[in-house]
Amino acid sequence: MKTILITGGAGFIGSHVVRLFVNKYPDYKIVNLDKLTYAGNLANLKDIEKKQNYEFVKGDIVDKDFIDKLFEKYKFDGIIHLAAESHVDRSITNPTEFIFTNIVGTINLLNASKNSWKDNFENKRFYHISTDEVYGSLGKTGHFVETTAYDPRSPYSASKACSDHLTRAYFHTYKLPVVISNCSNNYGPYQFPEKLIPLAFNNIKNNKPVPIYGKGENIRDWLYVEDHANAIDIIYHKGINGETYNIGGNNEQTNLNLIKKLCEIMDLKLKRSKGTSGKLITFVKDRAGHDLRYAIDSTKIQKKLKWKPLVKFEKGLEKTVDWYLENEAWLKNVTSGSYQNYYKQQYLKR
Repeated sequence: MKTILITGGAGFIGSHVVRLFVNKYPDYKIVNLDKLTYAGNLANLKDIEKKQNYEFVKGDIVDKDFIDKLFEKYKFDGIIHLAAESHVDRSITNPTEFIFTNIVGTINLLNASKNSWKDNFENKRFYHISTDEVYGSLGKTGHFVETTAYDPRSPYSASKACSDHLTRAYFHTYKLPVVISNCSNNYGPYQFPEKLIPLAFNNIKNNKPVPIYGKGENIRDWLYVEDHANAIDIIYHKGINGETYNIGGNNEQTNLNLIKKLCEIMDLKLKRSKGTSGKLITFVKDRAGHDLRYAIDSTKIQKKLKWKPLVKFEKGLEKTVDWYLENEAWLKNVTSGSYQNYYKQQYLKR
């Protein structure tokens, strides 16, 4: 039985990856390591928490001694590293936390893997999941490819760029069997409502203003989270050591256009008059250093590993709305307490 560590497995993307691996590979033991910060939620995994091949461990990847003992105990065959501070706004407010989690945490995992495997790397894999934001900002044309020069613009993307470089360095220096993927914006069930789509959904549902930075002209490429989980599965099993794979949804949308589509769906689902939800759109002061456009060219993974996104954006957005409407208790639980203070700080004082 292979034992695989998935870090950040109680988070949005991580929980989908954990669920996929636990259900698809009953002969794997999946260990989910999560610190359970504001964005980690074990309620995301209630449907698989009693599975025999699943185990949850609470811990912090920044704690080197803890990580070393964890590797000694479980003798992992593979690591899928998703744990990260991932919200740009929070990185602007508190960059130091991002340095520790995203850089120090990653180096702890790399060292633990190297030391645990002791140069016997056969059938071992360290998979580091990153973001398209490390590439910086595009103009109105062009796409990020795997060889695009890094140009991070926020403390978040800079910390992820550093962890990418460290992972590659361990491949070149120590021959550690690593793969990396850089992904575009994800959306779907279980996403914490500091991110654009669930934040807007929650405000529309409660007839509150929907804040949009600047004029809403910033463009992102959107990928349904289950498509991303499937790509991670394929890269983990079929990717080539030392290679990077860009994962994109081929769904470029301006923030304003996205929110307008969401408003249209919400009007239908909530039986409101057409245009009602759109009146809630409110423009706020733009984010500092706000990148204009991200767009992923995922030709490499599509040709080399035979993966492609399956969920069209409009269908995925409707599925996402349906999930949040059917899981109001989950949303109410995660939007209580400290999140409300954060929300006021980020949007209501602008």
